[in-house]
Formats: sequence, structure tokens, C-alpha cells
Amino acid sequence: MRRVRDRMDREYARPLDVTSLARGVHMSAGHLSRQFQLAYGESPYAYLMTRRIERAMALLRRGDLSVTEVCFEVGCQSLGTFSTRFTELVGVPPSVYRERGAPFRPGMLPCIARQVTRPIRNREAHSERGS
Repeated sequence: MRRVRDRMDREYARPLDVTSLARGVHMSAGHLSRQFQLAYGESPYAYLMTRRIERAMALLRRGDLSVTEVCFEVGCQSLGTFSTRFTELVGVPPSVYRERGAPFRPGMLPCIARQVTRPIRNREAHSERGS
């Protein structure tokens, strides 16, 4: 499973699907999905989208690309899906995030900046809401 996760981390901007990921580790798509879910607590698709959104957040903070350009730069094929997923994970639409930026401040320690700017995955959001 680590090879699959590492591949998604490296190749997040490329077209990846469960079938091609499974083929790379000699498994069926269904078996890979089940094993990945057991190992990491989320589907391969959810993990990949989180990686893409994390990268999109960095690109949007830079401010030199439009939301549409960022969408395609991180490997998403649909602006609507990208915007919906971004809003779910970050809490604001990508256009608002681009305008306002993140609560990152110059001079902030990188470990703190990473924590402050990282998207919240669905399972984390559910546990935070329940608190």
C-alpha cells in the first residue's frame, strides 16, 4: 500500500485511477481499494484528491495562477469537482481562498504553517464536528 500512496504523492497531477494504480502493484482494483481503506482509513480517490487540494492551496497562495489554471495544474479534469472538493476540505471556495490566503504569516515555523494550512479530511472533519 505504501508504494501506491507514494505514487499518488509523486504523480498527483497525472491522470490516476484505481485500475492503473492496482495494475502497478498486481492487484485487482477492488482489492486495492479495500486494502488501501484498511491501511489509511480512506479510499485511494479521497487520498489523491486531498493531495491535489494541498498542492492547489500552495499554488493559490502564490497568487499568480487563476483558479482554473490551478485546477488543471494539480491534475483535476473538472473545475466543478475541484471547486466542490476544495470547499469541502478547506471550508471556503478556491476563489475565496485565493483572495484571502491562508492564516500563514511570514516567519511562521514551517511545521506550524503546514498544520495551519493543511486541508481537513472527511474523517477528521466528522470527529471535529462531533466534539
